[in-house]
Amino acid sequence: MILASSSSVYGSGYLAYLHPALKTLFEGVTEIVFIPFARPNGISHDAYTEIAQRGFEFLDIPVVGLHSFENQHKAIADAQAIFVGGGNTFVLVDELYKRGVFSELQEVIESGTPYLGTSAGSNICGLSMQTTNDMPIVKPISFKTLGSIPMNINAHYIEPEKDSKHKGETRETRINEFHNFHATPVLGLREGSWLEIKGSAAVLRGVLPAVLFRKNLEKLACMPNSDIFLLL
Repeated sequence: MILASSSSVYGSGYLAYLHPALKTLFEGVTEIVFIPFARPNGISHDAYTEIAQRGFEFLDIPVVGLHSFENQHKAIADAQAIFVGGGNTFVLVDELYKRGVFSELQEVIESGTPYLGTSAGSNICGLSMQTTNDMPIVKPISFKTLGSIPMNINAHYIEPEKDSKHKGETRETRINEFHNFHATPVLGLREGSWLEIKGSAAVLRGVLPAVLFRKNLEKLACMPNSDIFLLL
């Protein structure tokens, strides 16, 4: 099962809004392998792993950073559960390619290992990282990602504020630009919303709708508890 989340919620603790879903996702798990490579604000892998560990104190499950394993391929293959944290998607993808662990990640997800992604960790569940909002501060060898779902995710999706005087591109504009060159559907996932992906279903959770963009079609509002895959 995959839980792909946009972000934490303003005014709430780290991962707090996901607690009920995380209890279900990680039921019976005694250790989580955490992938800290996205490094939000450039923090170290150790510091980010400490943050993740505090986020799972409510379940009393140890969190171990992938960077701390001597054999990282084996660590992923043997993991009871995987958590990929948010930050910069370019940095995350670049590091995963450099360490050569993309294939192991794909295999364990396909085999049913519980997977939690937040922000950048959700972006890599899609077919590519080409609809991320992050600055390209490093250059990965490829934009191709896990392909665990048949679409891309645009995490932290927002609509323009009413009466805003900002004249820059909106998220919708950028996604439409992507669709000038690519046919991959894109789901705009708002903060505080997440996808529960299991088998042939991807159910939107949270209280806010998501927005589905498909090439040459009108954007579609997706209501909570709807199966996004049925809308593709």
